[in-house]
Order: sequence, then C-alpha cells, then structure tokens
Amino acid sequence: MSSDATTLSINTIRTLSIDAVQKANSGHPGLPLAFAPVAYLLYAERMKHDPAEPLWPDRDRFVLSAGHGSVLQYSALHLAGYDLSLDDLKAFRQWGSKTPGHPEREFHQPEAGAGPDATPLPLTEGVDVTTGPLGQGISNAVGLAMAERFLRETFGTEVQDHRTYVIASDGDLMEGVSAEASSLAGHLGLGRLIVFYDDNDISLDGPTSMSFTEDVEKRYQAYGWQTLRVTDVNDLDQLRKALDEAEADEARPTLIHVKSIIGWPSPNKQGTAKAHGSPLGEDEVRLTKEALGWDPDAQFLVPDGVYDDVRGRNPGPDARKAWHERYAAWRAADADRAKTWDAAWAGKPLPGVKDALKAVSAEKEASRVSGKRAMAAFAPFVPTLVGGSADLVSSTNTLLPDAEYYTKDAAGQNVHFGVREHGMGAIVNGLAAHGGIVRPYGSTFLQFVDYMRGAVRLSALQNLHTAWVYTHDSVALGEDGPTHQPVEHLAAMRAMPNLTVLRPGDSVETMAAWGTILEDVDGPALMALSRQGIEPLPRDGGDEAAWAGVPRGAYVVTDTDGQPDVVLVGTGAEVNVAVAAGALLAEKGVKARIVSMPSWELFDEQDEDYRLSVLPVNVPSVSVEAGVTMGWSRYVDASVGIDRFGASAPGLEVLEKLGITAENVAKHAQELLGV
Repeated sequence: MSSDATTLSINTIRTLSIDAVQKANSGHPGLPLAFAPVAYLLYAERMKHDPAEPLWPDRDRFVLSAGHGSVLQYSALHLAGYDLSLDDLKAFRQWGSKTPGHPEREFHQPEAGAGPDATPLPLTEGVDVTTGPLGQGISNAVGLAMAERFLRETFGTEVQDHRTYVIASDGDLMEGVSAEASSLAGHLGLGRLIVFYDDNDISLDGPTSMSFTEDVEKRYQAYGWQTLRVTDVNDLDQLRKALDEAEADEARPTLIHVKSIIGWPSPNKQGTAKAHGSPLGEDEVRLTKEALGWDPDAQFLVPDGVYDDVRGRNPGPDARKAWHERYAAWRAADADRAKTWDAAWAGKPLPGVKDALKAVSAEKEASRVSGKRAMAAFAPFVPTLVGGSADLVSSTNTLLPDAEYYTKDAAGQNVHFGVREHGMGAIVNGLAAHGGIVRPYGSTFLQFVDYMRGAVRLSALQNLHTAWVYTHDSVALGEDGPTHQPVEHLAAMRAMPNLTVLRPGDSVETMAAWGTILEDVDGPALMALSRQGIEPLPRDGGDEAAWAGVPRGAYVVTDTDGQPDVVLVGTGAEVNVAVAAGALLAEKGVKARIVSMPSWELFDEQDEDYRLSVLPVNVPSVSVEAGVTMGWSRYVDASVGIDRFGASAPGLEVLEKLGITAENVAKHAQELLGV
C-alpha cells in the first residue's frame, strides 16, 4: 500500500483539483478526486517525462481522454515541476489561462485586440493532445502509439523507445470513434499503448446502468487487447502490478479496467452524478478535506515534502540524459539518417520535393489520378509520411507506391484504416501530434468528411500538420447519387477556422497544391479532388503560372487585352467551365478574364494589391463551382452553383441538369453586364 509521503502527494492532487474547480465555480471534481492515485503513479513513478525538456522526443506520451477531468492533469503537472504555477491553477477555466476547461495542446484564440492573425502560442506544457469531445483522446492515442512504433522501426530503439498512456472514462468507451480506433489498435498489435479505464458507474445524466451495461473487457478482448482489472483505484500495489503486466506484453495493447467511486471521499456526493459535472460546493469541499485529514480552511495547499516526493521519484530526468547520450552517438554514426530525422521533426519534407513535382507531366485526367502521380513523385522526399484511406484506396488513389503497409508485423507508411472514417481522422491527428511524422494523411470521399468532421476540427484547433485528402468532390461522381454527392461540404470546411482548403483545377494545380501543403502551409490542409477527367488549363503563363498562383490561393489563368468586361472565377473542374464560358462570351464581344481560385484561405492571406490585381473591385465577376454558393458573395457579384442536393445519373448529365455549364455561366455574366 502507499506510504505516508505517497498518500500526502495523492491527496494534494485531490485538494488542488477541488480547490481549482470551486474557485472557478465550474468543472468536474469527481474524476480528479477518484483517479488521483493513477495520476500520481504515472507522473511520479512510471512515465518517462522531464519538465526540464517538455518536448523531449522520446518522452512517454500521456492522453487524458476524459478531458473533462483536466484539473487532474493540471494538478499533477504542477507538482511534477512543469511551467504551471499555483496561480495558474487558481485561474482554472479563466480567460487566457494555462488551465482551460479541457486540456489544450496549443492556444489558437488570440488575446483581445491582437487581431485575427495572432500567432498560436503553446498553452500548457505537458499536454500532448487537445481532448474534450469524448472518444477522440483514446483514438488520438492509437495514432501516437502508431507513430512511436513507426519511428522506432525506422530510426532504431536508440532514439525512439517509449509508451503511450491514457486515462479514459465510460463516456469515451461509449463513443463510436473509440470503438473504431480500438479495433484497429488491436488488429495492429500496438503493445506500447496502455489505457486506464475509469469504471465509476456514473455519467452526467446518472448511473451508467441506464444505458451502458456491456462487458467492456470482453469487447476489448475481442478487439485483440490484453485486459486487466484493478478492483480498487486506491490500491497502489494493484495498480503497479497491472502496469507491470501491461508493459510486459508488447504484442497487444492493454486496457486496465479500474473500479473507482466518483467523487471519493466526498461524504455526500461520492458515487453520484452530482460529483461529475459541478463544483462540490464550499461546505462539501470542507467535508471532503476533513475526510482526507486535511485542514478544511487551507486552499491550494502543497504540504512540505510533496514536491520532493513527486519530483524525486520521476524516472524521466535520468532517462532523458541517457537518451541524449545515445542520440549524440547515433547522429555521429549515421549523418544521412540524422538529416532525415531532423527534417521529420521539423515537419518538413527533404529538399527537392517541389522540383520533383514540377517534373510530373500535365495530363487530361481526374485530379484524383493526378494526386496519385503526385504521391509517387514526392514519396522519396517524405520517408516519414504515414497515412491511408478508409477502405477506398482504389478510388482515392492515395498510396505511396513503393512503401510497405502498416501491419502487425511491420510498421510501413501505407495504412489500411478499413471502413473507419471517424477513427481514421482521430488516429491521423495522433500521428501528427506525436511529432516526426511529416504530413500524415487520411483519405475518403469528400461527402464522408461528415463522418470525421470532429477530427478535422480538432486538427484545426491544434494546428496539426495533417493532410485531409478527399476525392469525388462534386455531383460529377454521378450514379451513386445524392447520398454520396457533396454539395455543402466545401462551404462547411471553408467555414472552419485555421483549415486551408485547396481544390485544384487540373493536373498541374494538383502538383502545386501538394507542394504547397508539404512546404508552405502551417497547419492542417484539406484537398478536394475530382472523379471526372479535367482538361489541362490554357494558362497564359504556362505551368509556372500555376506554381506561382496556387500558393497565393488564386491567379489569372487567361486575361484580355486591356480592361476585362467581366471576371469568371472557378475552382476545381469548374475552372474549365469558366474557360469555356469565356470563349462563348468572346463570340459576343465580351472580354472575360478567367481566374482559378483553388484556396480561399491562401488568397485571403495575400496583400490587398495582389488580391485586387486578380479580382479588381470595379469589374463585375461571376463564380462557378459545383457546390452551394454560400460564401461566394465576399468575392464575386453573382454565383453559379448547386443550392440543392444532387441526383443519381451519369455525372456529366447531373452537372448539365443542375446548371454547371459554360452556357449558364455566360448567361449569368451577360445578365450581370446587362447585355
């Protein structure tokens, strides 16, 4: 059982947590009270971590999937010596604090008056992923574990040799995303992944017996996990024994099923939903402290000896020093591999990726096929890119042609995610959050972004360097019909802050879009690619115009002599529709400038002079895009689009019936001009 010093440290985690929640008058005290022994065991005794170097590459990763219990992690981080003071705990859930309501990996909301372009700042040292929406954290952890195994097999155990630990709640395991990710983790045999499942019989609405009575251990055994049980969270000997068994089994991930009493030892609220999502109340805080043998009048108290106990047991500092010694010898022994490592941890491809993409020929083809050729060209320059498709690689063409698959036996770059869009998104975020994996990607049809929107949003919130590659980007996919035809999806993704959306207009723009994503975009990027073939665009400036224009979001494809009468703006396959409309207008003596606008976000980043040089304010303009017209009014005077669902028919017929034609665009331009 625990020593007096250990008990004092665990109870300090508990009292700091309930004091922070009570001062904020907001939060979830029940989990921190009950699960403090697990936090202590991880931060003080077991995990390799070091506050002196919080981003040390070979540290163990920790995910509080039950993100509502964030103050448990904050209290443990404070005692462990991270840059998180008692004043930060006192500022729990307040504006601009390091202790938000759920753990945040990176801060993206600018301070008041800082402007919309304020640089994101790290928020809380020691937080590896942003959690909150239940199920995402444990699913991110699968990606973290996959990244560790891939980098360990790629670079060697000298530099990558760590584990991923998770605290998950009943709610996490109810969510479907965790089922998808856990299934894949078992299939891949991710033995470095260890999950503590807090089984406290309570969710926000009341007893879990109202909705959740399955045998979780049997479910996880069916996934291929090792399952262990701890009958009392306060029994440190049981917890240590379970951890030993979990770490000894490197062939299977482990679920440690831990029974706890939510809110223990609160005399009146333990074991009830009242301890879950609301402060205990001042009177109950006093009673809880008395039950712990604590001074009920002391707030944010850290007794003598607690810091020394928590920090003195931490194995991380010695492990970090030993790692740096191994790392130095490893670098000296293999300079080329060290260069690859440096590029990977900087999040960049190796030099030469854009030159390789520029060498790819322009062809009439679907941009999803162009994407396939792009991946073949850039693959040698991103040896630590890991990703795949949700059982659609034969359609999305997202495959690194000479790379191995990620299996139970070997960690290759190509991942069979299976029909698990929701889980794929969260896993890709984990791959990115780990570090060392350059632009991990997930791919499916654009319509199925609906199944993974939560993960895409979290990639944007955390500024993760993910690539979301979506094909079949319009109603032109045809016969599968409106259930598979995206119309509102581009608008929905463009509405998301900090997400760069690119919809290239031909094969050259597709190469330039991939080059832009790999080298220029800071944060997540989404690429929408076509199913149907696209003619190469007749650019006035040749291919270089695309290479110069795509990174700037929009550029002039063809222009007129003198001032144009109208500007026609397209994205994706519809740029060619604009080109054809321009030819029809020319027959009527109307001069049309044709603009390709693959990315609103990149265009908005340009200076005013450039934006006005592409879209002058004194020239009428019309957009054409095979999707809803919402949002286009910020750039153009009239829009041709699809403000309804599609239909099941051949793709070209659907486009014609819904007005995505050169004739309709020319008609709108003439109406705008009054000719």
